[in-house]
Order: sequence, then C-alpha cells, then structure tokens
Amino acid sequence: MESGTPVVSIIVPARNEEASLGDCLWSLVGQTGVSLEIIVVDDGSKDGTRAIAESFAGVRVMAAPPLPAGWTGKNNAAAAGATAARGEWLLFTDADTVHVAGSLGRAVEEARREDAEMLSYSPEQIAVTFWEMAVLPVVFAELAREYPPKKVSDPASPIAAANGQYILIRREAYEAVGGHRAIADSLLEDVALARAVKKSGRRIRFRYAADAVRTRMYRNFGQLSEGWTKNLALLFRRPGRLAASSILLWGFAWSALLWPMVTEVGVGLTGRVESLSWAHGFLLRLAGVSRHWWWTPIGIGPILFIGQRLRRANFTWDMEVLGTMAGYPMFAYLLCRSRGAHSKGNVSWKGRHYDGVPGNGDLTSAAEADSESSPVI
Repeated sequence: MESGTPVVSIIVPARNEEASLGDCLWSLVGQTGVSLEIIVVDDGSKDGTRAIAESFAGVRVMAAPPLPAGWTGKNNAAAAGATAARGEWLLFTDADTVHVAGSLGRAVEEARREDAEMLSYSPEQIAVTFWEMAVLPVVFAELAREYPPKKVSDPASPIAAANGQYILIRREAYEAVGGHRAIADSLLEDVALARAVKKSGRRIRFRYAADAVRTRMYRNFGQLSEGWTKNLALLFRRPGRLAASSILLWGFAWSALLWPMVTEVGVGLTGRVESLSWAHGFLLRLAGVSRHWWWTPIGIGPILFIGQRLRRANFTWDMEVLGTMAGYPMFAYLLCRSRGAHSKGNVSWKGRHYDGVPGNGDLTSAAEADSESSPVI
C-alpha cells in the first residue's frame, strides 16, 4: 500500500444477486488510482450469489449475521461489512451497479476537493422493458423536484438525500453518526444516513453521475412494482396528493392536446361536416390546418410542460416520450400502492416481510422543513 494513497473499503450487500453481481465485481476489481478492499456480504442468498463472489480473487466474502429483531436485511448486511472493513473511506454500493474505470479514485478526489464527508452518486439508470422505460423517468424527475441536488449539497439547506446504490463516506463520519446501526429499522436507509450526516454538521455532496456508475434496478415488472412499493411512500410527502396531481396533470395535458381532433371526429360522425369528410378533416387537424388553429398552443403547451419536467431525470428522449405517454398513470398507481402497503404494515422486499417498521415515520421528507422547497404540484 503506497504511502499517502487513500484506503477505500467497498462493501457490497448481496441477496440473490446472481444475475448482476459478476458484472459489478468485474468493474470494481479493475479500479485504479486508489488502494482498496472489496467485501461482499452474502445476505442469506438462495442462488449462486456466494459462488460468484468467491470466484473473484481478492474479494472477501462473508455471511451476514442472523437478522436481529427490528432490523432490515440491508442495514444488517451493511453494518456487518462496515465492522469488517479497514478503510479510511467506506463505499456502500449495490450488487446491480457497474462502475466506470477509474471512477472510485476520482470520487475520493471529488469528496476531498468539495470537503464532503459523504458523497453519493445517482447512477445512470438502464431500462430495457416497456414499464422500466415509462416509469423510471417520471419517478426520477419527481425525486429531483423533491430532493434538488443543489439543495442537498448546500449546508444551509435542511434537505438531505442519498442514493443507496453509491454512498462513499469517510469512516470517521460514519461511526460518529452511528452508521447503519443507528438506522437499523429504516427501509430508506440511504436518506436516513444522509440526514444523520447532515444533521451532525458534516458536509454531503449529491449529484447525477453517469460518468461514474450505472445500474439496472429492476429486471421485470414484478421487481419494479415491489421495489417502488417499498420506497415511494417514504420518499415523497403526501403521496396520495402527489398521485392525484400526477393523474390530473397527465389527463389535462392529453385532453387539451386531443380535444380538437376528438371534436372533429364527432362532427364527422354526426354528419355535420359541410365540405370535408370527417376523415379528411381529422388528417388536416393532425397537420395543424383547422378552424381550431387557435387551440394549438393551448393543447401542446401542457404536453411540452410534462416533457420539460421529465428532462431533469437525465433519460434519453425516447424514454421521456414513453414517460409522457404512460409513465404518470403507473407512477400514480405505485404511489397509492406504496401508501396502502405502508399504512397496513404490509411491505415485502426480496423475500422478507416488514411489518410496520417504526423507524420510517420521520423520513417523509426533509424537504418538508424547507419553506423554499418545490411544491408537490
């Protein structure tokens, strides 16, 4: 170990991650510019997760201890990894992440340059299936409104957030706030840890980082539904109101855009077209040639508003289009599903059931305390 080289302990909690762990570890063992150790904490996996981890030379594999009462599985695994770690810095990263070559050394440099005790990256999100492509832009656009990265990184703002897929934290700061043991019962451990660090007076930095890490969070609709059901009601204040406002915004935008066309089709069908068949008139409407020309800016405006709103999510244009078309109704459904599951104490994740976890009550949103935070609508 070279003198002066920062030491980073990478901790990867993994539960049934055979589909993604190999790519994650390949990207981690190849990191340069920093002395590191990699610890995979096998959290009771039933598949080939442990065998994959053990196939990588130099990767330390350990079993998570038995889950204590009141703890969530990820917090238990992360705490065990941190106890075994030796580094000055701890990087908590998920098994479904892939890290850009050299990104870890640059992250440590960035944290030091910004005088940040905690650095969290929001990875580039990879989406493949229709529902991934439609829902993720909406979710991350709304998260960017609820937790603006500039305010999260501003010591003067009470808003705190982090993405559990990538949290780099100085060991001294981690231990000072009690680490994952202090938030043992939280299903939203990343935000809880960020709040604890910021409350202690230490600086945190949060940003979108396609230049450092990418991830595919969910591989099918079932995983997507279960994951966001676990998280959405904790991430957003008043999730029911947000669901209603999302549906109203989406419904108004599409109604405004399609109203002239639907009107003309109705006119054609009732036989009241004077000089054009309704089909011909419909095509002219699509080309913007219509006696309703004055409606065009009114109709297009709400759709453009939604599109601009989705731009902050950092997705490709085709995913923004899908989000505009179908993402908002599904987002509203998942918000209501999450709210219902938490109110009934019926939250499941990766084969574990969490029955009314008490530690999540204070995580509705740090933004609630900030009078300048963005409104829900």
